[in-house]
Amino acid sequence: MNPGTTLRVARPTDQLEAVVRFYTVGVGLAVLASFEDHEGFDGVMLGTPGAPYHLEFTRRRGHVAGRAPTEDNLLVFYLPDPTQFHSAVARMEAAGHSPVAAFNPYWDRLGRTYEDPDGYRVVFQQAAWPVT
Repeated sequence: MNPGTTLRVARPTDQLEAVVRFYTVGVGLAVLASFEDHEGFDGVMLGTPGAPYHLEFTRRRGHVAGRAPTEDNLLVFYLPDPTQFHSAVARMEAAGHSPVAAFNPYWDRLGRTYEDPDGYRVVFQQAAWPVT
């Protein structure tokens, strides 16, 4: 791998519209692309324009994806700037999502954890990466 590699994290969902709303309105990501009925699949790619990563959520008609297998399936966003961190928390809570206790208490020390409609979790961590 090299710095020019783009990372896509893809996962299925049974609640495509609700998941997209959580990650756009709550997390603050943008819709980068979408598709419908691609060999029975619908999907949406979300991210920050120009960033080397994005998320893809898909739904296959007639298939049940189910919920997250554990409470420790996380996407962690490191937000070292306090203003950016508090803005992210305020945006998520204005979208109607309350923080949940992290499965690993480490994330509660400097962050806030939120659960998406499928039970997967997002952490806003008020720290820089790498953590020193």
